[in-house]
Amino acid sequence: MPTLRLRLTGSDDAARAMINLMQSLEGIEHVEEVDDLMPHMDDDDSSSAGLPDDKSPGMHELEIEAPNESTARKVREAAEALAFDLDALVEFEEDEG
Repeated sequence: MPTLRLRLTGSDDAARAMINLMQSLEGIEHVEEVDDLMPHMDDDDSSSAGLPDDKSPGMHELEIEAPNESTARKVREAAEALAFDLDALVEFEEDEG
């Protein structure tokens, strides 16, 4: 069973729309937003605190289990199309195991 990890750079609304889309796809039984395990090095005392780069869209990590490669391909295609429509960025990292 392929497990896809999807990284979405966009608003909370974009993440909710992506989750809803993934859950609506036939064959998909598990969609979960997982915590970002990478520590962010944002320092409130930094001289760059509050600059426009600090106001970028959020990062959301989703994990999707597909029953087979055909459905995994549909997940990728649907996610890319929705991200384009929402002006968001989507990246995939596929589970090797």
